Order: sequence, then C-alpha cells, then structure tokens
Amino acid sequence: MHVDLLLHNANILTMDEQHPRARTMAVQHGRVLALDVDHRAAGLTAATTLDAQGATVTPGFGDAHNHMGWFGLALDEVDLSVAADLDVLYKTVADRADALPLDSWVVGSGYDNTQLGGHPHRHELDRVAGGRPVWLKHRSGHVCSVSSEVLRRTGVLDGSATVPAGGVVVHDAGGPTGVLEEQAQNLVVDLVVPYPVESLRTAVGRASRVYASEGLTHVTEAGIGRGWLGKTPLELAAYQQAREHGELAVRVQLMPTVSTLHDLEGHEDDAMRFGLDLGIRTGFGDDWLRLGPMKIWLDGSLVARTAAVQEPFCDHGHGHGYFQDDPEQMHRQLLAAHRGGWRIAAHAIGDRAVDVALDAYEEAQRVHPRTDARHRIEHAGITRADQVARMARLGVTPVPQQRFLYEIGDTMAAALGSERRALLYRHAAFLRAGLRVPGSSDRPVADGAPLAGMQSMVERTSRSGDLLGADERVDAMTALRAYTVDTAWVAGEEAQRGSLTPGRLADFVVLGDDVTTVPSSRIGATEVVATYAGGVCTHGHEAVSSAR
Repeated sequence: MHVDLLLHNANILTMDEQHPRARTMAVQHGRVLALDVDHRAAGLTAATTLDAQGATVTPGFGDAHNHMGWFGLALDEVDLSVAADLDVLYKTVADRADALPLDSWVVGSGYDNTQLGGHPHRHELDRVAGGRPVWLKHRSGHVCSVSSEVLRRTGVLDGSATVPAGGVVVHDAGGPTGVLEEQAQNLVVDLVVPYPVESLRTAVGRASRVYASEGLTHVTEAGIGRGWLGKTPLELAAYQQAREHGELAVRVQLMPTVSTLHDLEGHEDDAMRFGLDLGIRTGFGDDWLRLGPMKIWLDGSLVARTAAVQEPFCDHGHGHGYFQDDPEQMHRQLLAAHRGGWRIAAHAIGDRAVDVALDAYEEAQRVHPRTDARHRIEHAGITRADQVARMARLGVTPVPQQRFLYEIGDTMAAALGSERRALLYRHAAFLRAGLRVPGSSDRPVADGAPLAGMQSMVERTSRSGDLLGADERVDAMTALRAYTVDTAWVAGEEAQRGSLTPGRLADFVVLGDDVTTVPSSRIGATEVVATYAGGVCTHGHEAVSSAR
C-alpha cells in the first residue's frame, strides 16, 4: 500500500487513552491511517518518509482564545512591550513619528502602565510626536492612550463626543489625560475602522506563520466583526481570502461579537430570532475555517482594574470595576443567542461578572434546554469555590490563561490582596470539579507560544518568582492535554482532532524534547522542530533528521 506520509522512529504521545504511545504513524489523505504498523512487513511505501530519530511527536497544539487579527496587525505597529519606563516609551514614539509624514498616525501596542509607572499622557505624546495623531494600545486591549489630536477628532476636547456606556474618558485636574477605558475606545476605533480586507488578510497570514512556528495547528479568534476589537464588518472575508491564497497555516474558529448579531425575521415558531443573516450560527464551515461561539464582553480587565469584582480592588480608585453594558441587556442577549442555537463565550474576569454569566446560562437552560451547549466563560480570572461548583453543575467551561500569571501576575496579585490571590486563574480546582480546562493565551495580551503556556500551568510563578496558587498547579501531561485534547473538545471538534487517532486529522508537532519528562523550567524553551497540519508541513523541514 502507498501512503502520503510515513513517520517512524518517533516517541509519539498520541493523547489517545486507548493507544497512548506509538513509534510509527502512517498518514493518508490528511488523516492518521494507522499507528505502530511494521511498514516493512506490511509493504508500506510512502510519498514522504520521515525518520524522527527518536524525537517526541504530539498532536498539534490549539489555542482556545487568541486575537489573531489584532496580533497580526500589531506586528507592523510600534512595539511598546519592551519599554521599561515612560521616557523609553516617549523616545520610541518620537523615533517612529520622525519617520512619518506630519499627517500620519503613530500607532503602537503592548504598553503596560504597571511596568511604566503610569499611562502615557496626551501632552507628552503631543510633544514627542509633533502634533500627529497618536494611538497607543494597552497590552490588555481594555485601555488605550491617545494624543490631543485624536481627542480633538473624537470630539472629546470640545465636549461634543458621546462616551459609550461601559467606557470612561479619564480626567485629571487639567482635563482629559488621553486615557480611554473599555468602550470609550470605540471613539478612536470609529476613526480608523473598517480596515481594508486586504490589509487584514495579510495580517492574518503573517500571524499564522508565527503560530505554525510554535506548533499551533488550530486557534480560536475571540471576537470578529464589530466592537472595539472588530476590524471590519467583513472580517470573516479576510480569513477566507487568506485561506484561498494559501496564506492560512493554521485552522481557525471565529467568534462573531455580540454586536455583529442582530434581530432576525423568520417564522413565529422559529427559535432563532437573534443571530446572523440566513440563520448561520456556531458550527458553520469546514475543517479549516468554522464559526465558533458568539462572543460577549461582560466586564473589563484585571490589569486595568476595570473587571467587575465583588470586593473592591486593593490598589485602585475604580473600586469594584464595572460592566461593559447594562447587565440586564447582556442577560437578554445571552438568552437570545442560546435560544438561537449559538454556543456562547462570555468574557468574565471578575467574580461579579462570572455571576452574571452563570445566572444567564442557568436561566437559558431552564427556559430553553439544550444538550451539549458547551457555553464558556472566557478568562474566569477570579472564581470562588461556589462558582467553580456551579460551573460544574451547569456544564460551563472555563477558559483561563495561566501564562498571565507569569507576565502580569504580580500586578493582578497586588490588585486582589493576600486573601483573594488564590482565586486567580485557577486550574486544578476546575479539574477536581470535573471540568475541562482548554489551553489558551489571549495573545497578544500574553505570550501565545503554547509551550510557554504549558510551563506556566505547571509552575504558576510570576515574573518576580512569586508562586500564585500552589494548589492550582498541574503536571506536564495535564498541561499537554489542555493544549491538545481539551482545545479540540471546547471547539466541538474532538472527533476530528486533539489526538493522533486513526481517522482523525494528521495535525502534529515534532519537538526537540519530551515536554512531559524534562524539568518544568525547560518546557517553554523546547524547540519546535516541525509542524504539520493534515500531514502537510507548515513549519520546519520535511526531513526532521536533526530532531533529537
């Protein structure tokens, strides 16, 4: 028999409980054909034969929550993540401004006020950018800082702007500082969107190449269409075109934002009264591009202290944070989307927002019961024991990002204090309750490399070395399962991917080490030798003879 690809002499961690390890794998028509076949005795020949020389092979990694368009666009923006203080940031902005015409925008991303000692101020941005419009995006995506020219164009300076509900224009004694929180960012977004589909297509392709180099074969884009993270109402077209042009190196599931959905006209007996035209909903698409859940933001960010919490923050004047919209309105939207057959991904970081999500999910299932809805809570940044138990009872999946603990854990712990820090981005507690915990990054908010995320699941240490929730640590095999089996399950695609099982997609990654046996400090630095999607190499070389 002739097959497309034969991988042999490998340490294959299949993530299939019925056949957990293998040495060989045959691939035909993009799917796993067989494991541990003696290819010589069976007379197998292959178009491509790979000798892994003992290297470890795992299913391809998934990321259950990332922002692919945002990340791809940010690769062309001023990188502010490395700025150690405000002086360095202002110098970086000045250097970019000097290279641009006077009427050009200076756009930067990734700054962290907790690292800089504060947010950039508009008067300083005016000075260093020569009066150009400046738009600097916070790493969380929930705050931005802009120059006076941007505020003038939005109408903030002359008082003509209407600040959206769920947003704040920050003031000091001298007036607006240039800092816009949450929905107030739409004042700026409205000036620059929609992005051309062609530009977004290029950004998506650029991002997917980075993803493949990190072993990713599937990602979920957490918010397209409209809202302050939407790039264009035609956003899905950018992904479709990237695929048509051969630029899409990873499979993608797309979450339309709640503001993209609208009231539908149909028969009075139809349950779907809120959604997308033609009744398109979760699950529409194919193995490469598919619609996922509807995405709704209930609250803000822990870093920005805008998450809705039951007890006030320890170090910030926002008190209890706030919601993105009227809770009753968001409750109605959740119920309508559920009734229409959508899976739902509710962004809820603070425990007060988690309660709002769970209240809506519970009522939705009581009024319109659905089996296997697989509703989600994105981030679940602060969850009490009673909420964990309630999530398990309702079958609601948490989607936390444990890499946050390393990159921004110190400031999150400072926000919550000694008593609540144990509730941060839990993992083991969810598993003990019988829940799944899919791996995700929220990239570009945090490093999106799956291996870095796995290391943080195992170690749970902050950048300063602080251990955040010792009881929430998991072993390396559990972390690997989160980024393979459980990312496939939460997407509703466990029958197609997540394990290297005959009949499933031949999505796999060749690693320089066995991440389940190396010291945890080495997991994140493990080399991704090659990545394959559907048996086709998307990163690395067809020959993996250098793998060890």
